[in-house]
Amino acid sequence: MTVYNKVKEMISSNLTQEKIFEGATKVTRAVFIIIVCLIIIKIGEAIIHSFFERQKKSRFGLNEKKAATLQELFKSLLRYAMYFVAAIWIFDIKTVIAVTGVAGVAIGFGAQNLVKDIISGVFILFEDQFAVGDYVVIDGFSGFVEAIGIRVTRLRDFSGDLHIIPNGTITKVTNKTRGNMRALVDVDIAYEEDIDHAIRAIKEVCVECKNEINDIVEGPDVLGVVKLGEFGITIRVVAKTIPLTQAAVEMELRRRIKYKLDKEGIEIPYPRRVILNKEGGC
Repeated sequence: MTVYNKVKEMISSNLTQEKIFEGATKVTRAVFIIIVCLIIIKIGEAIIHSFFERQKKSRFGLNEKKAATLQELFKSLLRYAMYFVAAIWIFDIKTVIAVTGVAGVAIGFGAQNLVKDIISGVFILFEDQFAVGDYVVIDGFSGFVEAIGIRVTRLRDFSGDLHIIPNGTITKVTNKTRGNMRALVDVDIAYEEDIDHAIRAIKEVCVECKNEINDIVEGPDVLGVVKLGEFGITIRVVAKTIPLTQAAVEMELRRRIKYKLDKEGIEIPYPRRVILNKEGGC
């Protein structure tokens, strides 16, 4: 009985060691595969980056935004492909097929949204709705496009928040970087001032700005009087600018117009209170 127990313990010990060794081998293999895949991804991303950087500098290559957009897309495709290959290497193809067969229905439902996202992403790229670096508004979120992947689009707003939007949910896009933008400045002058004098002074500022501000594409032009307000008269100035520079142009126009009006002695209106002192007991 004692010999039997000893033999049994030896067999059990050998089996345990074999299982531990087998488990350690699988873990080591999985870690090795993951490391190899990560290295391939890094090398692949470097090659993709180098290729599209050459395209940007090439005379007949892609423009900068298009190259940046396709660069992020190909990097995304590379990562997903390597993740799939790593899963096959780690679990072997038979296991992957078996798991896929068992979870086929669940994967089918989940794949509907995935396929929708991918197809929408393809249309976004081919229709050139927006590109990396564009300032857009999507589903109430506004920001600069950081990346367009095969499944999601990433926006970074002015506060630094990153918005990740599935491509399949994108239905309406407002692109604020395509074509020239409008800069609009309303200038108020007091009712007591000469309107023609004020318009001439503002036109002189417009000529200076047109010659000195490179971001202005067209104008600035004085449209004329657009409002007779409660305290004064409103004169409107408009210009067309390079995308995303309209706010800076508007601020510079206001600054220069204010200095010019002060120099010409033209008063800007402000609320006034008139107190009448009646004598005689009223």
